Amino acid sequence: MDASVRRKKIAELIAASPTPLTGNELAGVMKVTRQVVVQDIALLRAGGSPIIATPSGYMILEQVVKGRALKVFPCRHNSLEKAEEELMIMVENGGKVRDVIIEHPVYGEISGTLNLSTVMAVKNLIQRLRQKDAQMLSFTTDGVHLHTVEAATEEELTKIENELRSAGILI
Repeated sequence: MDASVRRKKIAELIAASPTPLTGNELAGVMKVTRQVVVQDIALLRAGGSPIIATPSGYMILEQVVKGRALKVFPCRHNSLEKAEEELMIMVENGGKVRDVIIEHPVYGEISGTLNLSTVMAVKNLIQRLRQKDAQMLSFTTDGVHLHTVEAATEEELTKIENELRSAGILI
């Protein structure tokens, strides 16, 4: 298959999928290596395609924002256990955690795309953080960070806010 045809097909698959698609999933469908998919995604993005990479896979940016209520929650915790509790509160109450943002003392605002909307996506993220022995982004800010969360209604966001407050996570 021609590389430009393959990239077009990858973009179509991502756009048509209701859930993020991993590089390995795309590689399997396209019968190429994951590295080829990563390179194709980079070229698609450079060409203006609104594909974003999340911990759960690739998706189209527009799939994240249409017709949803949005709120930024200031949070603080210092453990993976609390991070899992925080993220579970958000997704179990109808939220989609779009990102994590910190204010770095030297570099300014740094954000990481998450786009977590299911219990499984949260568990996979926490598992990968444990396996890689990786630090959370908020490690550099003594646990202080922000999450942009979207939901179908303002009521869902209010419920998330109340539960985060009750858990001692909301600042």
